[in-house]
Order: sequence, then structure tokens, then C-alpha cells
Amino acid sequence: MRDPDIGATLCQSGRPQTWSAIAEGAAFALHDPIPERAPCPEIDCVRSMFPPDIIAAAELRATEIGTGADRVLVAQAAMSDEQYVKALAASLGTAYTSLQHLPRTAFPASDLELIRALKSGMLRLSAEHGGLLAIAPRKTVARHLTRDLRRRPDLSEKICLTTSSQLFEVVARHARTTIAQKAISDLTLARPDFSARASRSRLTILPLASGLATIAAFAAAPVLIATVVDIALALIFLGWTALRLLGALTAGLVWHRERPVEDRELPAYSIIVALYREAAVVEGLVESLKSLDYPPEKLDIILVLEPDDDETHRALSALPIGPAFTIITAPNEGPRTKPKALNIALPFARGRYVAVFDAEDRPEPDQLRKAVHAFQMGGERLACVQARLSIDNFEQTWLTRMFAAEYAGLFDVFLPGLAACRLPLPLGGSSNHFRTSVLRQAGAWDPYNVTEDADLGMRLARLGYYTTVIHSTTHEEAPSRFVPWLKQRTRWFKGWMQTWLVHMRHPLQLWRDFGPAGFLVFQLVIGGTVLAAMVHGTFAVALAWHIASGWLWAGKSSAGELLVTGIHAVTLVSGYTISGTLALIGLARRRMMSCARALLLMPLYWVLLSVAAWRALFHLILEPYAWEKTDHNLARIQLNSNQVSRTSPS
Repeated sequence: MRDPDIGATLCQSGRPQTWSAIAEGAAFALHDPIPERAPCPEIDCVRSMFPPDIIAAAELRATEIGTGADRVLVAQAAMSDEQYVKALAASLGTAYTSLQHLPRTAFPASDLELIRALKSGMLRLSAEHGGLLAIAPRKTVARHLTRDLRRRPDLSEKICLTTSSQLFEVVARHARTTIAQKAISDLTLARPDFSARASRSRLTILPLASGLATIAAFAAAPVLIATVVDIALALIFLGWTALRLLGALTAGLVWHRERPVEDRELPAYSIIVALYREAAVVEGLVESLKSLDYPPEKLDIILVLEPDDDETHRALSALPIGPAFTIITAPNEGPRTKPKALNIALPFARGRYVAVFDAEDRPEPDQLRKAVHAFQMGGERLACVQARLSIDNFEQTWLTRMFAAEYAGLFDVFLPGLAACRLPLPLGGSSNHFRTSVLRQAGAWDPYNVTEDADLGMRLARLGYYTTVIHSTTHEEAPSRFVPWLKQRTRWFKGWMQTWLVHMRHPLQLWRDFGPAGFLVFQLVIGGTVLAAMVHGTFAVALAWHIASGWLWAGKSSAGELLVTGIHAVTLVSGYTISGTLALIGLARRRMMSCARALLLMPLYWVLLSVAAWRALFHLILEPYAWEKTDHNLARIQLNSNQVSRTSPS
């Protein structure tokens, strides 16, 4: 079922509550777990509708994966949730209630209580509408309902049944404004020191003040200041490259024995994908998510669309997406950013864990199982699991080859090295897997930060949690043309600038939260990444000018000029060497050495990175919250057309 608004259609996992507590109107207690070989009375109401072998198969699978047989029938599209709930209500002698057409006055709960009803699956109706407790059966709730109402038929007059989609639609419609406000403002109100929402003057005062101070000092003593600045920048740049060398040396230190996780042990798992102008890729996305090796009865896939994206809406409407999928439309309020869309979806997520993917992602089928195993082995302080990202259109252009080499060095070498040392990890934006409870506790995503992933990784580390990297890959598409690549990198650099400014509001507190090693890593990974890109451009131009002018060869250079030129040369060569080494190690592990020849163009690639970094600085000053969208599937369309032209007869 598809909801044109911020509604949802899936069932919430969780144990049902005792009916004595419902009758008393008190807090609900929990039933004991269902015995492993318990029968499935929850489908007695529909046994006559299916052949015996279908019923037997549903009961067997329900026992194997630890859920209700009704959830199996719905997940396998044998019947709709509405058909089942109506049959269950009729068999139990209680009412089926369609909630979606009821007015707001039918629900005495506040908006916040309505949102909390998404978790419990229960919502009280007003006295004017019978004062009944509306229940949406989830997991094994229908089993307990069946057993308890057979023992206490009088309770059937106190409740009514509805579907999860009906409940979610009610919450989406009547609590829409509150959901939007919470998505936009929760982090700002709870922890303003962690939010990038600030006045433009406050957001940019530090880089502007630093720049003006440097210009003033340079005017007073140009040679001295230029030398000091060059040395300082070179040290930062070299520290940035040395940290990457550390990642290469430590990436293989930690090895976890992986064991298969039994289906019965797997919890409900939510997946959120924010979509905007993605009609060309949604079919592939849906197929990839359907291919995940995870019980569909326990999957909760939420696709978040923008209200003006009619093309993507139509593309999804034409697809048989199945009962595991929910379509949500984000409201117009607040910034038009991916993190805001993710925050809109989070209240509807029912899983113990929640994963974030991008529209063009193709995760390996076993990724969720590996993430569950990592969480089981990692303890309660493990808040996030990062899968490895790899470029699948790497053979298209030199730009995609460089992108692939860069990703190989980052996700297969550098980030695993940081994770092995339990150092703060900037997340990759996609294929992040979170403990849902910790994610909510941490304030979720910052809707005003355009690289919400890096920011959230730092925030989790400051709160005392850690992130690890798993041996599972998500294949992505890299921009194959310069302009889309430049827009994407500009947004990334701008977001890292935002993240650095946010967390450096109180440097001493940041030091206490991170500790010395974490503080240094933050400066080098977040601030250093941007600064290294900006420094490279100035160093490369200065070095080229010195060489082209002939000062080095004509003997006309002063000792100071030779020192600065030597600093520039050593800094650039060491940066190329370390980054190239990381990339080669990653490419070798990926068996993608065909991309290695592109590393010869690393100096040119870094010049482009420098252009993107300087462009990001101007964007930060002029439009700090603007989101430059990366268009997907352009590379694949071009690649496919090239393949057709090569294979077509002449």
C-alpha cells in the first residue's frame, strides 16, 4: 500500500501486552515469549481460505523465524494486511475500524502521544467513538490476541482492530506539523551546540576573521608571514597524509570471526532511503532491496520523497514494491536536505536497527546479516556499522577511475584503520547501520548540515559511542562528468566545513569528549581534509610559478624562496605518495588494479579537489544550507549507450 503523505504501511515488532492491564487502563505488562513449537492460532481465522500446504508452510516459517504466521502470509503477498485483520476481528467478535477517515477529535492523545503510538501499535479512541483501544497486530500480537480473547471474550468489547497502515496514516495526517517540527528542530532545541543551524554571521565569522587577520599580517610582513603560513600549512598537510599512512598500517589488525545469524535471532530491521528526482533509478533500487538476504517479515523499508517530485512518485506507483515498502512524502517545512527527510522517516521506523542507503546503491545481499552480527559482537557502545562503498562504473572515464581509487583507499584501508584504533569515524553517507535507540538518543541527523554523515559520526564519538567497518560492500555510481562531480564535492567540502565549525564551538569540551587522540583525528580528518584540498591548489600554483619563472635554475632565488619552494615540493610529493599508496592497497584488495593507471593523474585530480574546496568556502558564506543534488543514473545511461554502440553491427 502506498501513502501519498507521510504515512507508512508496515507492522511494528515487539511483544504484546496483557489484557488485564488494558481492561484496567494501566501500564501494559509483557507476555512471556512464545514457546518454539507453539501452534499458530492467529491464522485459524483464515485457514479455510488457503490449501493445507500453504497453511503448514506459513506455520513452519513463522516458527523458524520467530514471528506470527499472519505476518508470513502478508509478507508473501498471500493476502493483504487489511484482509487478514478484518478476518481476525470477525473471528474474535470484535470490530474492525478504519481509522483514516476519523477526525482529529476521535483521538484524545496529543501529537507526541500519537507519534509514540507508532511504537506501541495501539491508540485510544475518544469516548464519542466508543473509547475503544485500537490495536494494529504486529509480530506475534495476533497470536496473543487470539488466545487471550478466547479466555476472556468480554475484552472484545473494549478493543477494536485496525491495520498498521491505518494507524500510520492517522499519525501522519494529524501529527504532520509536529513530525516536521521535530525533524527540523529537535537537535537544535536539545543540543544547540551540536546543530549547524546558526545565523550566517555566526557560521562564517571564524573563517572570515582568520582570513582578514592573515591578510593584515601579510601586509605588515609579507615574506615572514608567507613563510610561517606555508610551514604551518605544510605541517597540517603532512599530518593529514601521515594519518592515512597510519590507517594503512592498522587496517588489518582487527579480524572478527563471522558466524551465520539464525533467522530466529534476526530483529526487525528498518531501511530508509531519501529520494529526490530519482525516477530513473528507483526500479533498480527496489530490486536491490528486495534481493537482500533478510526475512521480509522483519524488513521495514521506508522511501522518503519530496512533495514536488511527481516523476519519482509515478515511477514507484508503477512498480510492484510489495508489503515491505512504505512511501513517505516529506513536508515542505525547513531546509530541503537529505537529513531532514531521514528525520521525517525515523519516527515510523520499527526496527531495532536502521540502515541508510542512497538511491543508486546496490548493497551485497548479506549486508544486514553482517551488520546484525557486528552489533551482537560489538557491545552496547557500538552505535554504528559502516559498510564499504565501491564504485561500479569505474571503467567509464578517468574521473570515475580516480573516484574508485579514492574510495578504495578510504573504505578498504583508511576507515578500517581508524575503526581498529577506536578513533572517531566520519561516516560515508550511505550504508550506515545504526542502533535505532542510540540514533534517536543522539538527536538523529542535523537537517542543516549538508554532510550529515560526517557530523553524526563525530557526534556519536563525542557521546561515548564508536563505529566499526564491516566486510560488506555497497556498489555506487560515481559522477562521470566534471560538473556533477564538482557539485557533489562542493557539497561535501561545505559540509565538512560546517562540521568543523559546529564541533569547534567549544574546543576544550571537544578535547574532553574526544581525548587527545580523537581530537587530533578530528582536526586532521574533518578540518584537514578541507584544508589539504585548499592548500594543494596554492602550493601547486606557487611551485609551478617558481619552476616556470626559472628562479630555481637561474640561481636568482633567495634562501627563503628556496625554503618555501622545497616545502611545497616535499608536501605535494609526500601527499601524492601516501594517498597513492592507500589507493593502490585498496585497489589491490578490490581486484580493481585496472584503475591504477589513473593515479598518474592524481596531481590534476587534486587541483580539481582544490577548486571544489574553494568553491565550497564561497557557498558556505553565501548559501550555507543549500543542497546541490547529485543526479544519478547518468553514468549508467551513458555507459549502456556506449556499450550498445560498440556491440552494434556497423
